[in-house]
Formats: sequence, C-alpha cells, structure tokens
Amino acid sequence: MKNRIKLGVSACLLGENVRYDGGHKLDRFIRDTLGEYIDFVPVCPEVESGMPVPREAMRLVGDPESPRLVTIRSQKDMTKQMIDWAKSRVQELESEGLCGYIFKSNSPSSGMERVKVYNANGMPLKKGVGLFARAFMEHFPLLPTEEEGRLHDPLLRENFIESIFALKRWREIKAENLTRGNLVAFHSRHKLQLMSHSIAEYRAMGKLVAGNKEMPVNELYHEYETLLLKALSLKCTVKKHTNVLQHMMGYFKKQLSPDEKQELLDVIFDYHNGMTPLIVPVTLFNHYVRKYDEKYLKEQTYLNPHPTALKLRNHA
Repeated sequence: MKNRIKLGVSACLLGENVRYDGGHKLDRFIRDTLGEYIDFVPVCPEVESGMPVPREAMRLVGDPESPRLVTIRSQKDMTKQMIDWAKSRVQELESEGLCGYIFKSNSPSSGMERVKVYNANGMPLKKGVGLFARAFMEHFPLLPTEEEGRLHDPLLRENFIESIFALKRWREIKAENLTRGNLVAFHSRHKLQLMSHSIAEYRAMGKLVAGNKEMPVNELYHEYETLLLKALSLKCTVKKHTNVLQHMMGYFKKQLSPDEKQELLDVIFDYHNGMTPLIVPVTLFNHYVRKYDEKYLKEQTYLNPHPTALKLRNHA
C-alpha cells in the first residue's frame, strides 16, 4: 500500500487518560500490534464535547432507541451537549479518509452495541448504543466498525482487519483513476476474497462490473463500493473458506503430482474439520503458487489479505 491505513479509535484505548476517573483502557493489541500498520485518529466524545477529566460518571437512561445521557449522582442531562457535538464531529471526520473505527465497549458515548440503558426503576437493559457511536454509524453506515472487546474473538478480529485493508486498497484504486479497466482489475484480484465472504455478493458485483457499460463511471464506482462493503461485512466461515480452497485446486490440475494433490486435499480436510488453522492450507497454496508460477493466483488478495505478522489466520 502507498499510505498507511487511517482508523478512528476511542482515545482511551490508546492509553490516553481521558476516562471519567482520570484513567485509560489501553489495549496493547490495538496500540502496539495493529499500530504498526495504522495511523490512528483518536476521539474521546466526553472530553471533546467539553467535559472535564476527571468527571462525574454517566449512564444512558430511558428508551433504548433514543436514550438520554445523564450523570449518575447529580442527574444532570448531558444529552444535547453530546449529540450536538457528535453531529459536528462526524462531519469533520469525513475529511480524515477513515477506513474503519474501533469503539470502546459498554461506553454510554462510544459503545457499539449492548450498552446498558436504565429504565425508570433503575434496572439496566443491554440494548443501547452509545450516543457518539450511533451518530458515527448512521453517518458512515457501511464503514467497518468494531469494539475492542469483540476484537478478542479471532474470527471477528480477522474479519474487521481484512475489511479495513481491502477498503484501503479500494481507496487507492479510486485515487489513481476512475476507469472501467481499473475496476475490472480490482474485482479480478479480489475474486477469491469476495467468494470467502459471499458467493452471491461476488456474483452481483461481477454482474455490475460486466453489464453496465452505459452507466456513468462515477455511479458505477459508487454502486460497486456499496456492494464491496456489504460483502466484506458478511462473516467468513470454515465452510466458505473450504469452498475457496477447493476452488483454488482447480488452477493446479496439470501441475501438481498425485502426492502434492493428496497433500493439499489432506490439509484442506484437516482445516475443514477444525484440526488445523487456515494458515496451514494457505501457506501450502502460496508455496505451490511460487513453485509453479501460477500467475492468476499470484494476484489474488485472498492468499495475502493482510500482514502475516498479525497472525490472524493462526487460530483453529
């Protein structure tokens, strides 16, 4: 990639002392590991909207679909202050070129889902969304988003990071030149990666690319980007990956010896049955791609969708 990926993130996850108690919630995977490849745009809704550090703790109350942000002890309503700021901030973030956002879980301002909302009897329901997180996701409905807690799940972690790297590649193609040739090349390189998310979405994207020669190119790119982000939001599964791996075997019909074919079948079988992680068959395919100079697969992002050092495919 020509430039590093830009990612929005709750400032406390980077170790900034901005929480209500004057502390932070440093996540070392986000700051140190992912930070090797990312330029972060830190945001603290409370501080940026004018609240001090430290400050009185707050919570969401009322209707989970339209909650109020209220301080716990003094019952001061901070809803308007937060919402007014959030509407302005998301517009400012348009110019940052973000490829995604990592929110702080359970936060009344930044929680992405299942945030506690207290009813009139003081009983919490885990049905809320933080006020800033809601404003952000409504303003950027297709942008990849996650919470730091959910990133502890290896499947969700890989899907999110794969999505932000794919979106960055897409942005770089758009920055070069909006041509139909560039769009076809991008779609071709991402064929297997898209198939691992949804064959139906991949086919819909293929139809769009091949069958809209009269559509203005700007409109074509916009339609394609919508489908791309929708496809990437659909989670990969062992079954989907297995289908892609078996599909790739077809590119080696004439090159592989009987022993090599059997070896590939064995590692695919082991992966499908949960005995080995995805990195095992992918590594073997990469070996055969180099050995036999398989030019089409060489270009496929599926085999290297993100830096290997992140070890995102090492979980069984």
